[in-house]
Amino acid sequence: MSDGCDEAISGLKKLLSQKKELAAEAAEKVRKLTKELSAAADKKSSDAAARIHSGFLHFKKEHYEKYPDLHGELAKGQSPKFMVFACSDSRVCPSHVLNLQPGEAFMVRNIANMVPPYDKNKYSGAGAAIEYAVLHLKVENILVLGHSACGGIKGLMSIPDDGATHSDFIEDWVSICKAAKAKVQVECHSGDFAEKCSLLEKESVNVSLGNLLTYPFVREGLLKKTLSLKGGHYDFIKGSLELWNLDFSLYPVVSA
Repeated sequence: MSDGCDEAISGLKKLLSQKKELAAEAAEKVRKLTKELSAAADKKSSDAAARIHSGFLHFKKEHYEKYPDLHGELAKGQSPKFMVFACSDSRVCPSHVLNLQPGEAFMVRNIANMVPPYDKNKYSGAGAAIEYAVLHLKVENILVLGHSACGGIKGLMSIPDDGATHSDFIEDWVSICKAAKAKVQVECHSGDFAEKCSLLEKESVNVSLGNLLTYPFVREGLLKKTLSLKGGHYDFIKGSLELWNLDFSLYPVVSA
């Protein structure tokens, strides 16, 4: 629609420059074009609103009204057992993939399901979510869930060695797991790009799990055995899920 609009306007400008006496005709064409564009925009907006509304009505009928006890309890508060870091990718909604019901999981979704290290200034949003989940909601498990064909991981793998970036936010964000990329490049130096990306999808999960240890309240939860960390990888091409634990060998600090 934008290309067509630009082409039409360009044509009108050319017409006016050649024949100034056609200004009235050109003005009428502009009015007609504006009306058509406005109608198209209104239809798109209407279609989007209709989809959102119908989706809610389906949820209300098939879930909210069928499980009044559940939603009655949720109205009083939440006590999820899981915190899930998942990718923003539209194909990997953890509620669907893991059949998580409302109230079961406190979720954070971002590009490439990454967990940044503890940093009050740079990553306060992620830090606030982790702090709230661990200290206030008392979640018992934190899952970092990677997935196949991840665009964020491909972006990380594509960053040149000189670190040159071409985006305002994306490359800086995925560089959180640049240590994972370095490991994959060493261990799979002869592999092709697709193979490296596949390995990086899982290795970046491990780096994110390690980053969780930089949060003092996460370490405390692990030491007290009130919290566990898990890594996962969902392959939506094969329809499979891998789940693993990492042994961080944490021990209580013993003062002399």
